[in-house]
Amino acid sequence: MRVPVQYCWGVAALLFLPSAASAQPPAGRFPAGAPALELPVRCRIGADCFVQNYVDTDPGPGMQDFACGRLTYDGHKGTDFRLPDLEAMRRGVAVVAAAPGTVARVRDGMEDVSIRQAGGSPAGREAGNAVVVDHGDGWETQYSHLKRGSIAVRPGDRVEAGTPLGQIGLSGNTEFPHVDFGIRHDGRTLDPYTGREAGGGGAASCTVPAGGEALPPDTLWSAEARRTLAYRPSALLGAGLAPEAPKAEVARDGGYGGKPLPAGTPTLGVWAELMGGRLGDRVTLEVSGPDGRRLLRSEGAVPRPLAVLFFGTEVKKPASGPWAPGPYRVTVTLRHGDETVLREERRVELR
Repeated sequence: MRVPVQYCWGVAALLFLPSAASAQPPAGRFPAGAPALELPVRCRIGADCFVQNYVDTDPGPGMQDFACGRLTYDGHKGTDFRLPDLEAMRRGVAVVAAAPGTVARVRDGMEDVSIRQAGGSPAGREAGNAVVVDHGDGWETQYSHLKRGSIAVRPGDRVEAGTPLGQIGLSGNTEFPHVDFGIRHDGRTLDPYTGREAGGGGAASCTVPAGGEALPPDTLWSAEARRTLAYRPSALLGAGLAPEAPKAEVARDGGYGGKPLPAGTPTLGVWAELMGGRLGDRVTLEVSGPDGRRLLRSEGAVPRPLAVLFFGTEVKKPASGPWAPGPYRVTVTLRHGDETVLREERRVELR
């Protein structure tokens, strides 16, 4: 099985801004005026969109997320809510205000293009198209890498939690469609999952195991958001069949979107893209035909900890003739030692 890999980066840098109106603080140990954060995206976490990277809590050159996991990179100061592919971005996924406040700064007009194609972003514009909302008492949130032309607010606009600000995009210093959500208090960047300063350590007292459990109450997220934001150390971003040897760039563009394939296709490509794989994890791809008979079982290993991994292989057409029409099942399994981390199925019709 071929294992192409992808590094994912997303640096959010924008000017700090003055204070305005206040939001309701959650109960707990946070400073006065701390906003109770709602989800900043309108999509189903773990199904339509995924938390790719968290704030880096490691104070040194290493990396560690709030749950002592590796869903981050060195120096990351936001929470990345990503889409599975560019087709989802083109359809449009709303980014919304996480708490009441006043729009303080907006930038639009930057192209939606991966830094792999653009060769980087201009200095000082790494955040791409972005919105900053001031919540008063020194609190502000920032929404970066938005889609060009999607920003729906202007400086001075009053917003409530859930007010549309723009859409998830690919602008600025990034390789994949996402919004980098950040929160600051008095100029200090905080981790919304802990309320601690980014890079300030504190993950040594991790209380959230890497098993999908709900978040503890002592965070900046609201009670409703906590129920949605269960920590997922790994996730299946996409999987399916292709009418060719699968290509990562086509899958990431949405080109293998589960549409019916012709039964006369000589070779069926089988692909899967996952996030959060750990060194030594085993990935298994299985394909079953309409009669339930297994046509393929292919296994590969995660070569090293990486943000995103693309696995691909092929199934040759039977010598007896075309593929049998009907639903084909692609099953993806990720194992960490003896533990099954995920097992999911996708169906593709052949006609």
